[in-house]
Amino acid sequence: MFNSLKRAIGELLADFLSKDLPGYQRLDTIEIDVVAGTLEKGDIVLVDGNTRISTAIKYLTQSTWSHACLYVGEKGADSSQLNLLEADLKNGVHLTNLDHYANFNLRICRPVNLNDEEVIELVEFAQQRIGHQYDLKNVIDLIRYVIQKPAVPNRYRRSLLSLGSGEPTKAICSTLIAESFQSIDYPILPRRNKKGGQNAEVDELPLLYRPHFTHFTPRDFDLSPYFRIIKPTIESGFDHHSLDWEAGDSKAGPLGEAESA
Repeated sequence: MFNSLKRAIGELLADFLSKDLPGYQRLDTIEIDVVAGTLEKGDIVLVDGNTRISTAIKYLTQSTWSHACLYVGEKGADSSQLNLLEADLKNGVHLTNLDHYANFNLRICRPVNLNDEEVIELVEFAQQRIGHQYDLKNVIDLIRYVIQKPAVPNRYRRSLLSLGSGEPTKAICSTLIAESFQSIDYPILPRRNKKGGQNAEVDELPLLYRPHFTHFTPRDFDLSPYFRIIKPTIESGFDHHSLDWEAGDSKAGPLGEAESA
């Protein structure tokens, strides 16, 4: 009885938090099939979402990125194929396609120097989590920031997303991906300590240790110095000399809109 009630409440919360909000604007002008053609297995796709829970995550992380997906398909695959592994409120950990995010601003973060075996291990680790539930405990904590945003000092905002049940069968999008990369010892934002000892040279070498995977948010993959930011236009050989600009003089209006001179 209690589990049924808990499940029903969770479904209601998921419906409420997953509703799209009006006024969203996609600034990225790249066609989604171009993005699909750029992706490689192991890439992370960050999404600038427009749902209620996206608003809460953006507020707490002070970032435009509210969602993260792991690309598990082959290079050059079609955008309609189920090649993005993600965790969301309604479906838990599942596969979706890139077309689902065609109307959103996206960013590609690519790990570097992974060999074929590490890529396989990374993807298999994440795929084994398919079917896991979204972590409802995180949702319950976040919902108060959707309804009303209390003033929270910046230094405490990250900790408000580092909650959750910690159960292995529950996940949120960024923690699932962080755990997958930690499974192959790939760094995201490791902490640094100085080694102790009498040798001055040894003391200069940093000793890295991993924060717990539940501490990571979507923006951490963007901030990480260990992921390359991939721009599809640049990857395809962008040359600004080939652009065709509309003739006529214009200037920016007070809200950034073009006005006739």
